[in-house]
Amino acid sequence: MKNSSWLVFLIKSILLGIFVAGILLLAMPELRNNAGLSFNLFQSAGSKPPPLSFAEAIGKAAPAVVNIYSTSYDTRPLYYRRQPIERTSLGSGVIMTFNGHILTCYHVIKDAERINVMLQDGRILEASLVGQDPHTDLAVLKVTDENLPVIPQSEQYNTRVGDLVLAIGNPYNLGQTITQGIISATGRGGLSNYVSNANYADFIQMDAVLNEGNSGGALVDSNGTLVGINNANFKTLDRNRRIKDVAGIFFAVPYALAKRVMDDIIAHGRVIRGYLGISGAEIISDAGILVTGVDPLGPAARYGIRTGDILVKIDGKPIESTFKTLDQVAETAPGSELTFELLREDEDKKRTTVSVTVKVSELTSS
Repeated sequence: MKNSSWLVFLIKSILLGIFVAGILLLAMPELRNNAGLSFNLFQSAGSKPPPLSFAEAIGKAAPAVVNIYSTSYDTRPLYYRRQPIERTSLGSGVIMTFNGHILTCYHVIKDAERINVMLQDGRILEASLVGQDPHTDLAVLKVTDENLPVIPQSEQYNTRVGDLVLAIGNPYNLGQTITQGIISATGRGGLSNYVSNANYADFIQMDAVLNEGNSGGALVDSNGTLVGINNANFKTLDRNRRIKDVAGIFFAVPYALAKRVMDDIIAHGRVIRGYLGISGAEIISDAGILVTGVDPLGPAARYGIRTGDILVKIDGKPIESTFKTLDQVAETAPGSELTFELLREDEDKKRTTVSVTVKVSELTSS
């Protein structure tokens, strides 16, 4: 009898528990999404959650973004002018190391005879030019001082289309300004018609607004980690060869490429690139690239690659695109060997392996 009473009590308890749980799920829908129980029962009905803010990310990154003022002198002889005219260019830069190395855009400091850097805490420092790379429109400066802020960086950062980004710079010398957008595209190569002095960079495209003075500033993610170096030098022309205003299309050199360029300049004073000596086009129907031209004096011709060959693998990995392949070659140290797997039309597309020793490219910066 006692066992029967105990069983009835247990069943009633279970049914009561199910009933109470159902009431809670109806009263608190957030519990259905595993959001956990909220203890805001005693808060006023009109209370709101805190607003979404990127203030913490900006607080980490912004102190390391500096204003750059470069001075040059126009000495071209004109009959009405006796003294050189002093010209000051405006830009931004990013402190990358505790030793005072700063990344900026080459066009910001081009032909400069004096470069001053202003930190966000008010310090003004004279900068020296360590080296420049016109082919990526990047330059490395050096300042000397204590307690320099360094921007957060991550070697493992993976740039994705759709990521939210924040651009930090000094547009029109108004003071440090933040704009926000998303990454619209990655791997934008071949932009030499649009971005002067940049015929090599693998650009990030985004819609975070950049204006004059933003060049060389930081593009960061929502955690304040460096994504790229902004380049506000985008231009295009209308039919009458006049510069057009372009909305929503802005570019940055991705962090990984900018870091490699900086490290080379710091270590060697210049960027040394590899050269293969081919031009190519993607094959729409299949993987690989069609070799459309071969430099007769280049290493590709020397080791047997011909016009009409289809390159399908490089060092055992499938080839994705012409740009990425030539980019990989450019990042290969001269004297190193690359192995290509290719198909040859006049041999019934028989697979052939060719090893090529890369030589120094003419795009090596000086």
